[in-house]
Amino acid sequence: MQGQKSRASFRRRTTMADVARDVGVSAITVSRALRNPETVSEPVRERITEACRRLGYVPSRVASALASARSKTISVLIPSLTNIVFVEVVAGIKQILDALDYQMLIGITGYEDQMAEERLLMQHLEYAPDGILLTGIDQSETVIRLLGDFSVPAVHMMDSSERADCSWVGFSNTDAGAIAGRHLLETGRRHIAIVAAQLDPRSTRRCDGCRDVLQAAGHYDPALDIRVPHSSSIPLGAELVQKLLREHEACDAVYFCNDDLAHGALFWCSQNGVAVPERLAVVGFHDFSASAWTPPPLTTIETPRQEIGREAARLLMARIEDPGQPARQIDLGARLIRRASS
Repeated sequence: MQGQKSRASFRRRTTMADVARDVGVSAITVSRALRNPETVSEPVRERITEACRRLGYVPSRVASALASARSKTISVLIPSLTNIVFVEVVAGIKQILDALDYQMLIGITGYEDQMAEERLLMQHLEYAPDGILLTGIDQSETVIRLLGDFSVPAVHMMDSSERADCSWVGFSNTDAGAIAGRHLLETGRRHIAIVAAQLDPRSTRRCDGCRDVLQAAGHYDPALDIRVPHSSSIPLGAELVQKLLREHEACDAVYFCNDDLAHGALFWCSQNGVAVPERLAVVGFHDFSASAWTPPPLTTIETPRQEIGREAARLLMARIEDPGQPARQIDLGARLIRRASS
């Protein structure tokens, strides 16, 4: 029919056999060069690489997966790609997977609905990933059952667990929050507010850690424990510190569960004549790159996001290579970065 191209008019896809003929080797040699480069001499490997580039040959991962029983993909489930915390975690994962010629299949679960993680996991399992990286340790029973039913190696990130059967790389959010509370008490503050947003389990634990320290010291005030379900942001931090100081004049310090909230508080204080740290000490969480440049520079809890991504990917690859190995836990810790805001 006019206006339609015949099948013959479309360019035929280059095959492995085409590459083999061009180089003058067997298709098996081409396959080995692409899948296990170390098994082919460097001159032959270079000729094969050049022929693939020149001819436009793209290996089929589906065919490779059928031959090796591996998909060369890793499923990564994170709550957000707009939160710099998880962008940096993914960057760490990518460093390891790129070197091993693995691809990431990223799923965004959000913060509030466990069913979203369940749905995404079921969708990702259709692609038969070789392993799965999960955020946090608070998965639903359905997620835990799916991982067991499909026998997929999994590693949890960004939190810690006492479960012996759970492989994780992260830190104790509770202990990290306690560090912030102890620091503010040591600076002489006695009317310390705890301010949190988003309220995912990790944020809640880091607030509870601070609360426990204040309670033990006899300086916890429930009225100064402010936790809102809204998304964490700079404008929200400014709004919350304004409301806090208007309603609680005695408040002399604030621990924020996330640096963006703390940034908003510092900007508002700077614009409204609230002296930091003389009138109000401010501590954040995560140590974003901008935290060293706020007015004044922000005291915060540093978390090793890229390192967590790298170590989680390494641990997952080890579990893929040896599925029978016992679960491992890697605590990378969190530490106080003391700056001028406290």
